[in-house]
Amino acid sequence: MSRVSVVLAAGAARRFGSDKLSARFRGEALVYHAIRAARAAPVERVVVIAHPALETGVWDGSPAVEVVRLSSGALSETLAAGVRAALGAEGLFVFLGDMPLVPHDIAGRLAAIIGQAFAAVPRSGGVAGHPVLFAARAFPKLAELTGDTGAGRLLRDRDDVAYLEADDDAILRDVDRPEDLSALG
Repeated sequence: MSRVSVVLAAGAARRFGSDKLSARFRGEALVYHAIRAARAAPVERVVVIAHPALETGVWDGSPAVEVVRLSSGALSETLAAGVRAALGAEGLFVFLGDMPLVPHDIAGRLAAIIGQAFAAVPRSGGVAGHPVLFAARAFPKLAELTGDTGAGRLLRDRDDVAYLEADDDAILRDVDRPEDLSALG
């Protein structure tokens, strides 16, 4: 199966007050942790949808890391850019650039359960998290989203989503404010 990981990293980080994805976490830029988790997924390539000023690093080896620069901070536009980058693939993993602790095995577990489902989603304590694996048939619906919202509302309305119960709440923990980054420490 051909799959692509997309790391959404084009947001404005208004609540953080500065470039949060470049903020240091465990010795490196926050976004590098998300890229590393995206590379651990069973994919052929990784695409980072990044703000023009974001340093995304140089990544050797496989899977290759490509960068698409986007000036918009609207989550729906960032997601649509990821969908365009994944056209032709059979599946799309969506990782968020501000989630540095996502377990590296979670994407493989999602791939194992998706079957014919529209998407496979990890959840902890009944709360949906990330990454999310979308089947190719979901791409048109993802591209139709508007505004600064993600695919959550699209997934809530469906009965063909496969859920993976995860014991690790790292699938829920993102960084919005500086104190969130400190709390992850």
